[in-house]
Amino acid sequence: MSRLEKLIQQFCPDGVEYKELGAVATISRGGNFQKKDYVENGFPCIHYGQIYTKYNLFVNDVVSYISPQTAEKQKKAVHGDIVMAVTSENIEDVCKCVAWLGSGEIAVSGHTAIIHHILEPKYLVYYLNSSVFYQQKLKLVQGTKVMEVSPDKLKKVKIPVPPMEVQREIVRILDQFTELTAELTAELTAELTARKKQYEYYSSFLLSGKQSEQPYQHVQLNKFAKFTYGFTDKAKNEGHARFLRITDIDDNGCLRKDDAKYITLSDESRKYIVHKGDLLMARTGATYGKTLYVPDDTLAVYASFLIKICLDNSVMLNRFYWHFAQSHLYWNQAIKLVSGGGQPQFNSGAIGRILVPVPSLEEQRRIVSILDHFDALCNDLTSGLPAEIQARRKQYEYYRDKLLTFGRSGSNE
Repeated sequence: MSRLEKLIQQFCPDGVEYKELGAVATISRGGNFQKKDYVENGFPCIHYGQIYTKYNLFVNDVVSYISPQTAEKQKKAVHGDIVMAVTSENIEDVCKCVAWLGSGEIAVSGHTAIIHHILEPKYLVYYLNSSVFYQQKLKLVQGTKVMEVSPDKLKKVKIPVPPMEVQREIVRILDQFTELTAELTAELTAELTARKKQYEYYSSFLLSGKQSEQPYQHVQLNKFAKFTYGFTDKAKNEGHARFLRITDIDDNGCLRKDDAKYITLSDESRKYIVHKGDLLMARTGATYGKTLYVPDDTLAVYASFLIKICLDNSVMLNRFYWHFAQSHLYWNQAIKLVSGGGQPQFNSGAIGRILVPVPSLEEQRRIVSILDHFDALCNDLTSGLPAEIQARRKQYEYYRDKLLTFGRSGSNE
């Protein structure tokens, strides 16, 4: 019998009482300072946006300060309080929270809830970041573009409240598991980074033709490719076909699976349906130049800020060009050809001037085979290191949620 099991048997043999959060905590809204109020040194503070980007579950030191004069008018959190971001543009981030474990008070910005409670702080923040809480959160969220959970609704959340001895033992186990998971993830991430560098090295080496007896001919893309701009329509949450947008291409030139949007098919939009192996390039904004190799034949239409690159396949394989478009050989040219200031533009005229190495089709197939292997190790979520990292995270989440789930007192659960 584990130490945790012994404690549960000793202190709560008949189950654990579930209470509303409002019964064990007072919940108040944060203050109203903004990023423009930051100073180099002053009163410590947490801005709600930093909960998403700067901190993990526990905060001992802050990264921002406001003046003492500004701080006087702000809401404060004290040691042990939970600071929760109660607004977000996506369901995953709303209600993300941290425990303030540093000394003294900190000022807290707007769009937050300050949860002052009587529980073990780490226990509560572990629970509020669990999938058990996530399922309750789904019923509390209001809004579509900007999602919010009000403090009044948070008070209704049901949480298990075991004796303090049990809370502390759960925290001890999860702290150890969190540390171990972080170490393993760091090792795997370092290995993944090394693999990506290896891929970049081989990509540049193979595409440059340095290993070839005959130097590769370099040809402007517009000599063997045609370019088609995409379809203009409003993206919707539902529809007949996925609507591929520039934001759907990730940093590795792969299709994002999250935040998919759709359109209703029409006779006109059907002209822009894509197929497995098609090449789509983002022509504007921060994603300019990113090139997608369409991974399958899922019904999809490409949007107007994307350009479809139609190659003469007697000259070049689509997959070979995609690997080229991920390489330094491509990007070193792209950054010189892009136009515009705040909103970069990389239109068909610019992309057409890219010089592309053109080995024989047989050589292209050989290079694609090698680089596909490295790409799968680096980027494919169903194999290689990313899958291992994801498996570690799921394992952690499983055991965390299992530790935070109890039979209810007075029931047979």
